[in-house]
Order: sequence, then structure tokens, then C-alpha cells
Amino acid sequence: MNKQLLAITVGEPAGIGPEIALRAAWQMREQCRPVLIGDMLFLGQLAQKIDPSITLQQLDSFDQLIHKPAITALQVLHSPLAVAVIPGQCDPRNGLAVLATLDLAIAGAMQGKFDAIVTAPLQKSTINDAGVAFTGHTEYLAEKTGTDKVVMMLACSKTAHSNRPLRVALATTHLPLRAVADAINLSELIRTVDILHADLQNRFGIPDPVILVTGLNPHAGENGYLGREEIDIIAPAIQELRKRKMDVRGPYPADTLFQAKYLDQADCVLAMYHDQGLPVLKYASFGNGVNITLGLPIIRTSVDHGTALDIAARGVGQADIGSMIEALQVALAMSLVNTGNEQ
Repeated sequence: MNKQLLAITVGEPAGIGPEIALRAAWQMREQCRPVLIGDMLFLGQLAQKIDPSITLQQLDSFDQLIHKPAITALQVLHSPLAVAVIPGQCDPRNGLAVLATLDLAIAGAMQGKFDAIVTAPLQKSTINDAGVAFTGHTEYLAEKTGTDKVVMMLACSKTAHSNRPLRVALATTHLPLRAVADAINLSELIRTVDILHADLQNRFGIPDPVILVTGLNPHAGENGYLGREEIDIIAPAIQELRKRKMDVRGPYPADTLFQAKYLDQADCVLAMYHDQGLPVLKYASFGNGVNITLGLPIIRTSVDHGTALDIAARGVGQADIGSMIEALQVALAMSLVNTGNEQ
């Protein structure tokens, strides 16, 4: 049986991305067919420092991709760097090269060559310094795939308190806190839950997902005394969604929602803003969280951390690959659901 092809962009070359991509791909090579996208010479030299038994096979086009399981080397879709890499030191001359790896992954996934994309962390400032306005993976993926709205979700397969997956999606993402309330409106909140509900069904194989929604204000507005967003926007959105036979519940006070008596009956929590929900998940996941972009025509997962330039500067063997392993496993599971081959 052919293995799922997972494209892995190695991210900022001066960070830990290339190392964790190599180590995780090598560990996962029996379960899927990982395809690294990056500079072959650079990755080959790095692989020898990590583990001399890691072998790589250079590919120069999508036509050379191999699905069959009897492959002993990791496939590398060659995408050259502009200049040599100094670990821990970003170089804007490599900014466009980093972006080129992402372009290749997106093109391959859109053409059906890859079953999913897994992205290692990149340094936004390096790409911006290279002359390209870049706000992040999520926004770039949406633009390149022609998707007008996406939803950011972080997830972990289990926590210290439960073996049940914890998933937290966001109604708003990277906004200043003073802009959050203005960004939450009835139609956008309904669209967000529509995307979340559809992908929980179609990408995660959950027939009737249960979604818990937080309030925006402390104590979910305290019946209007601490804000009216719950009364005027969030509760009406939930009512409309429930009319569509979706099991959407809330709004709940965010400070008491994240406990077992609620989470054990939920498939996902929808938080109103970035730092309302994600600190809880990142604390609970112990570095094994996964960032997932919902609403795209392709599957994309990523690690839940940054480039860690300081760790990269100390040399190989210092980085934790837990989040990258989890990102690959989630991408594999989602792609199997997507193709109807759940295991």
C-alpha cells in the first residue's frame, strides 16, 4: 500500500526547523512518506551531524516523488538557499529562499502531489527584510490558495489531566487586544464556527462535534455589567448555529471553562482571542502542541513554537522534536480521513 506523502518545509535555516524536520521525518519514515523541502547540500551536511545513518535522496521535480513504502532514504525536494547558513543568525538574503519552499509545498498540495503540508517555524522578519510583506504562514496559505477565511486551531493529543485530545480554535488571531472586540461580529463568528464544524467532521472524522464557545469579557460579561458582546453577538450566534443542528454551547466564562467537567464532553473550544485560549493549551501540551489551519482546500499542520535561534546556535541535539512529531502524526491522520483510509 502506498504511503501518504507529507511535505515538510524546513523553515528558517538558521533556526531549529531543519534539525527537527530531519529528525522527525527520519523517525516517522515507516508510517508515512515524508518529503523535506529545502536545500539538499545544507540538509545533507546537517543530517550527517545529527546521525550519519540518515540518508537523503534529492528530487528536482514533483514527478520524482515516490509513494511506495520500500524507500530507505528521505526524499528532499531541492530548493536552494542563496547564502551559507550560520546557526542562530538569520540572513535576509535567504528570506526569498525560505518563501520558495513554502510555495513549492503549496503548489504540490494544490496539484494533489502531497497529501498534507507540515511547516517548520520560520522567521517573519527575515522574509520582510528580504522585501516581501509577510505576516505569517496562516495568512500566506490563505492568499496562495485563494481562501478568503481560515481558522487557526491548536491541538494536542492528550494532556496531563486527560487522554482526550484538547483542541482550541480562535475567533480572532494576531490582533492588538484593543482591536479584538471590534473584530467580533455575528456574521464572522458564524462563519468561523461553520469552518470549524465542517473541518472537525471532514478532516478529523468527528460526525457530530461538540464545540464550546467562550465569552469575550470576564465572567462572560456578567449579564451585561462587564460588557454586552455575549448578549448582543456571541449568544445570538450560538442560537443561530444550534438552529442548524450544530452542537455549539456557551458562552462560557473562559477562566472556568478549561476544566475536565466541560472539556471531557467537548471536541473543541472556540476562544475569542489569541491569549485567551492558547496559553492554556500550550501549558497543557508540554511542548507537544500542533498548529492547524482550518478552512483551506489543503491540509496544513505546524509546530506550536518558534525558530529558537538561541538553541540552534548551541549546535545539534538540543532541540525538542515533540511538537514536530505530533504535527506529522496529526497531518497523517487528517490526510487518511480526507482520503477515506482511516486506520
